[in-house]
Amino acid sequence: MTLPLSGLRVLEFTHAIMGPACGLVLADLGAEVIRVEKTPDGDDTRRLKGFGTGYYPFFNRNKKSVVVDLKSDGGREIVERLVLSADALIENFAPGTMDRLGLGYAATRAVNPRLIYCALKGFLSGPYEARVALDEVAQMMSGLAYMTGPVGQPLRAGASVIDIMGATYGAMAVILALRERDTTGQGQLVQSGLFETAAFVMGHHMAYAALSSEPIPPMPARVSAWSIYRVFACAGGEQIFVGVTSDKHWRAFCGVFGQEDLGADPRLSSNNDRIRERAWLLPRIEMLFATMTRAEALEACGRAGIPFAPVARPEDLFDDPHLNAGGYLVETEVAEGVRAKLPRLPMAMAAQRPDRGSDPPGIGADTRDVLASLGYGVEAIDALAASGAIRVTGDQASPERGE
Repeated sequence: MTLPLSGLRVLEFTHAIMGPACGLVLADLGAEVIRVEKTPDGDDTRRLKGFGTGYYPFFNRNKKSVVVDLKSDGGREIVERLVLSADALIENFAPGTMDRLGLGYAATRAVNPRLIYCALKGFLSGPYEARVALDEVAQMMSGLAYMTGPVGQPLRAGASVIDIMGATYGAMAVILALRERDTTGQGQLVQSGLFETAAFVMGHHMAYAALSSEPIPPMPARVSAWSIYRVFACAGGEQIFVGVTSDKHWRAFCGVFGQEDLGADPRLSSNNDRIRERAWLLPRIEMLFATMTRAEALEACGRAGIPFAPVARPEDLFDDPHLNAGGYLVETEVAEGVRAKLPRLPMAMAAQRPDRGSDPPGIGADTRDVLASLGYGVEAIDALAASGAIRVTGDQASPERGE
């Protein structure tokens, strides 16, 4: 399979999630993505613990690692050659960082006018643009955390959704700019911001607020538009989400679950009727699910053809039958000797999906090969390594090995 971005070279000066996630999208679509990491130990993300443990192994497949001292003369020359050879550059450091390194948009454009420069920031231009932001900052500022938690308890989403969405919009901007370059021959600066991404996510709630005379309640306190649309506990404490969102769903639910009396009750004829009767109806449905195992409840919901889901944990996805049967997970080395199935990009083109070409690279695993592609000879590379300007050790190592 020839991937859409094959033949394009992308430089990645990134850390954490937003920048690497943008590079992941482009790499999975076929671009040669070269992570330029600091000497001597590379990106700090490789060594994070806790929730950060999964950052490097997930967001860095299909990439190359080059370790360079950007403050050395030899390192600066290498980066200048890389910029000259590249189609795009991604960075997500704090405002002003790349300019201080001599790698801002103006400096790189002077070297390569065809370069697409993607700056991923906390905020786009405006009063906040000099501020540093994180995913959680954007979730708090945009109202997303308010909408997620109970009243008075703002709660960030359980994954870095704004980082990843902002990264995806950044990748889209790169692809659009490359398309425009086909016509103009010129590169350009493209940007994506965390706060602006989070505001976009909140757009439908903003529209609701414009049409409502009351403050918008957070999701746990909302009045649902559907009479049955919530999590229920099954026998043994396992949970299932069930949605009955139409009168057709209601009739099917009552028939399959043996609740014919509810289906015939005139008080429950329409969705709005059922919402009005929720005070007694929902406890009745709770009692029903409490008598069933989750497996029984899932099977019945499937027969009824209504929306439903088991309440899963991340580790449950490894064995999900749909993800496995459809090939939506790809095996990846996540640490030395440890392999796990991780998600592909959630897209298909002509019924084909981008594959995992390579595991996340070890520290400096590709420095020697990339420098050779820039015209450096073996002796020059060895001299740069001896001076500390680069690191050439690495053997496609896991994030923890580095040697």
